[in-house]
Amino acid sequence: MALRTKRTVWRFLLRSALYLLFFSLVAITLHSFSFGQAPTHVRVFSVVDMSVLQQREKYRQDDGYYPWKSALEEHTYTPDGLLTVNPNGPHPIFELMGNAEKEWKAKLQRASKTLDEAVVEYERRYKRPPPLGFDKWWDYVVKHDVLLPDEYDEIYHDIEPYWGMHPEDLADAERGLEERDDIIVVAKTPGNDKLEIVHTTLKKNPSAFIARISNILKLLEEVEHDLPPLRMSFSPHDNPNMLSDWRIKSMVMEAAKSGTTVRQKKFPPIHTVGWAQACSPSSPAQQNQPPLPALPPHAYEPHFNTSAPKTFIASHRATMDPCLHPSLLVTHGQFLSHGTGPYPQKTLVPRFSLCRTHLHHDIRPPVPYGWISGVGLEEQGDVPWEEKIDERLDWRGSNTGLFASPKTPWSYAQRARLVSLANSVIGNVSILPVPDNEYTRVGEPDEVRLARVNPAWMDVAFVNKAIMCDENGGTCKDMEKMWEFRRSQGRKEEGRYKFIFDVDGNGWSGRFKRLMTTNSLIFKATIFPEWYMSRIAPWVHYVPIQISYTDLYDAVAFFRAHDDLAKHIAMEGKAWSMRFWRNEDMGAYLYRLLLEYARVSSTDRDAMSYKHPSAVREDP
Repeated sequence: MALRTKRTVWRFLLRSALYLLFFSLVAITLHSFSFGQAPTHVRVFSVVDMSVLQQREKYRQDDGYYPWKSALEEHTYTPDGLLTVNPNGPHPIFELMGNAEKEWKAKLQRASKTLDEAVVEYERRYKRPPPLGFDKWWDYVVKHDVLLPDEYDEIYHDIEPYWGMHPEDLADAERGLEERDDIIVVAKTPGNDKLEIVHTTLKKNPSAFIARISNILKLLEEVEHDLPPLRMSFSPHDNPNMLSDWRIKSMVMEAAKSGTTVRQKKFPPIHTVGWAQACSPSSPAQQNQPPLPALPPHAYEPHFNTSAPKTFIASHRATMDPCLHPSLLVTHGQFLSHGTGPYPQKTLVPRFSLCRTHLHHDIRPPVPYGWISGVGLEEQGDVPWEEKIDERLDWRGSNTGLFASPKTPWSYAQRARLVSLANSVIGNVSILPVPDNEYTRVGEPDEVRLARVNPAWMDVAFVNKAIMCDENGGTCKDMEKMWEFRRSQGRKEEGRYKFIFDVDGNGWSGRFKRLMTTNSLIFKATIFPEWYMSRIAPWVHYVPIQISYTDLYDAVAFFRAHDDLAKHIAMEGKAWSMRFWRNEDMGAYLYRLLLEYARVSSTDRDAMSYKHPSAVREDP
């Protein structure tokens, strides 16, 4: 890592100063050489010392230099996106950071530089030509210096299932969607240069909901005239609700892979209710679905299995998948609010939504809600890393996540559990020791009392008063008895914390962009893969945390002990936010997404594909 070079320089400067002091004392006491000659000897020894330090940095990863490193054992990486800690290995965060930095640098280096390269890479990844208008999209990317022009796999994840549907069935699904409640229909008709809202079925808050979708469309004001005709339906709500049926989705995905389609009449009927219906029969969610938590008055009590192996996130995307991690179904409000889950959709419904989970097939546009440029944050109260005086993990927010009533296990939702855990004085938590370097065995976790660690490490609270709760049922009063509701934090107060947590509310986090633009290190726990997932690197730009929070205290302990690494990720995250999350970056994503959707919803998909000049010339 680049930080190692900086550490080498600081060691060199420190040792040079010590050498100067040493030789000066020798000159004064022994007179073996004059006091004025001391700097000459310092230069000689410093050159030698710098050479040794550089060689040590060069070979520090070589087992021969650190003989104890060869005795370190490997951690285990599992298909569910986790790293399971081997106590005889290094601290896993050293390894996760190193791996992530290598992968991120490789991604930047292999990015396409020309339209020709972008077309070749597109065809390599997706096994088909790009959509019609890809060349104009590329012009937009070049004009606005959009980086990572190949990294749009999130669009593939959203659009690919519809390639397996027959275009006529897809059109029928779109028409049916337009008549459902709370839909905003956006269209670009032939001969019209603009995207327009042409129909709504909103029952409440129409002006606010229309403004939310209009802000998304504004991202394309510069290029909307170049879009082909298309028609799409948006939901203005925070949550997705197009639950997939695994059998149907696997059918269309297999058809898409083979270049064919499946007619809707061949889809199997829907008879079974539940979240797990979106998962493979062999998945953990189908094989071992956890029971729902008990209803009130039973409340969540923080408790960790301190004897369980320690795990950390290696693939954030994989750890968001309830099919692989069924515990998410009983620890997150997105799922708890609907019990065991609704019936899946009887077909794939192409609804554009503000977020989705792995169980849904909603299509995700980039959402500018909460977006900031980053200009003026210092004036609002954010300060440089060195001036952040509070090393506790900070979080403030409302008790959102699900509607709390006597009929919902509201104390088990993600925000409620976090506040309960971070303020508990009962029980223990296991925390890995934090070695000075990556060449030392991490060892077994230590058990630490929450009463000891929480006041020193955590500053977590709900704000103002209980909301989204049943006043008549007594839930609001129950919440205010259970937790302390504090006043909201201002930006100046928030700016003093080195570590800030970002946690899902009712849906995706609208504060992540703002937090990433500060000088603080951001910890993030979420089940919603967002549009930028392929364009960001956990452990390089932010610290990923499991929804269970079983790794939270370990991560806080590590970065409290390694301030230089904490600052490094914080600064990399801020730079990423300023460079990869501009309006132009969201515009490039939405532009390409709509080109893809216009093609897949066309009755002539081949005609809506881009014919690159080089491919045309090579055609016999």
